[in-house]
Amino acid sequence: MSIVEGKGTFKVLIGGQTKTYFNWKDIPPEFDNIILFQPDWLKGPHTEEVHKYHDSFNDVFQKLMKREKK
Repeated sequence: MSIVEGKGTFKVLIGGQTKTYFNWKDIPPEFDNIILFQPDWLKGPHTEEVHKYHDSFNDVFQKLMKREKK
């Protein structure tokens, strides 16, 4: 199974408009708020690599939250 890092559905608020992205790597460096963080979960059976990837989702979410405008 091949991991395509960053895939999913992600919505952020920018200047009063909701913008949708399908890879977290495409989200701009700065935005107002995260509306939806929904990474794609890979179907099993899972390898150790897939488990590590899934475990990284919280770290990615925390990094994105730090990019929100205050």
